[in-house]
Amino acid sequence: MTLGRLAIVLHSHSPWLLGYGSWPVGEEWLRQAWAQSYLPLVAMLRSRAERGHTAMLTLGITPVLAAQWDEPSSIAEQARWIEDWRMRAVGKAIDASTTSNDDARTDAARQFQLADTAAREFAQHWQAGGSAALRPLADVGAIELLGGPMTHTFTPHLLEPIADLAFASGLTDSTVRLGRRPRGVWTPECAYRPGVEELLARHDVTHTVFDGPTLQSAGAALHRPHRVADSDLVAFGRDLALTYRVWSPRKGYPGSPWYQDFHTFDHEWGVRSSRVTHRSSPEKKPYDPERAREQITKDAADFLATARQLMRDSSESNPLVTAAYDTELFGHWWHEGPLFLNAILDGAADAGIELTTLERERERAFDQPPVELHAGSWGSGKDFRVWEDGEAGELRDLGKGTQYAVVEYLRSRTPHELINRDITGDAIVTELLLGLASDWAFMITKDSAADYARNRAHEHFRNVADLLRSDHHDASPGVLTRDVRLPFVDSRLARAH
Repeated sequence: MTLGRLAIVLHSHSPWLLGYGSWPVGEEWLRQAWAQSYLPLVAMLRSRAERGHTAMLTLGITPVLAAQWDEPSSIAEQARWIEDWRMRAVGKAIDASTTSNDDARTDAARQFQLADTAAREFAQHWQAGGSAALRPLADVGAIELLGGPMTHTFTPHLLEPIADLAFASGLTDSTVRLGRRPRGVWTPECAYRPGVEELLARHDVTHTVFDGPTLQSAGAALHRPHRVADSDLVAFGRDLALTYRVWSPRKGYPGSPWYQDFHTFDHEWGVRSSRVTHRSSPEKKPYDPERAREQITKDAADFLATARQLMRDSSESNPLVTAAYDTELFGHWWHEGPLFLNAILDGAADAGIELTTLERERERAFDQPPVELHAGSWGSGKDFRVWEDGEAGELRDLGKGTQYAVVEYLRSRTPHELINRDITGDAIVTELLLGLASDWAFMITKDSAADYARNRAHEHFRNVADLLRSDHHDASPGVLTRDVRLPFVDSRLARAH
């Protein structure tokens, strides 16, 4: 008997990294996530789709990530990176044979197999970019695709014209790349403030995900979708009781001592070869793939048992449980993540759980009155403190001032100048949207590569100021090389306001 439905939602994102450093942050961040998360995840979903599976999960792709997947030089660099990974494994194998290190030899063989599998997957399915790799999955109903604003901007901090531009450009980008206009979006950081529903409705967005406490604090039942305020926007709440079994601020499955340790790696060969070991231990123990597979089976069973119990305890008829995560957790941060997801998808039916997507469940919201939500996010404290306290607040204020300057510039254009695309205006708003990415404040607040984040945000805002200054003093405004990083950013979309 089916106890209820499970909607797994994955949010795939990286800020624009091409051309902005390599190691330890920069393009290496993209390269690792591409090879270790996106490739194995899509391969797993495609394999299941070929066997007839549908409605497996909902997958969000930020336009700024899709642009980096599809950029020709980035595709070539990713192939080179994977080949370098394969050659590093060969080097480690040669070194291990000279030192008679059996653990190193075994790990080198494992690394070579992983890299070789990634190389074949990339060559067969990703040479035309990530959008081409994903479109077939959506076309056959294997997954639902979510869109979003162009550069993962923190929506509550946007002026209305800039918010409209971010979503209009982002949804256009997704439509062109993915062959369909997403009906649902991932609102960055699950951030909501009253009025966001009106913004999304203007762009024909029908559903999104907020954090569970955002709905529960308004008295909304967690295990069903809800219409938001005076709109037809439907919100789904992330169930933390289930989500945190995997991704917890304190403890989750990836912390098992049998899983691969993300933080420790072989500096000589640039591969991760250890398993999670007690923090007090100066030496990390070697990774054992067989024991890791056994742990995956246990953790998948625990996850499904937890979902079953939540469904039994729910007051809803045919309850819907939503578990949402960053895609990069599965494979990049947690090496075994794709295998874990596959085990969940394999075991759901036998556990009495029906897999579903958000779009399939949206209509269930219309048999109940709408809810009035308070502001919230999925960040620390479930409010905006990560993006507003301390230096993050200073960055927010700088971004707000830059937005006002850009809006003033866009409004100054004459009707004649609105007929064609404005190269200068497009470059200005591209730099603005890149600077407004929510990643920078998060990294600063969490002190994770904070200098990189600080420098990136300030550089983009300086570029905006320089472009505005040069255009005001140029007798021929718009004489500029077109910025092609985000080709579907159209500055005219902000001018209606």
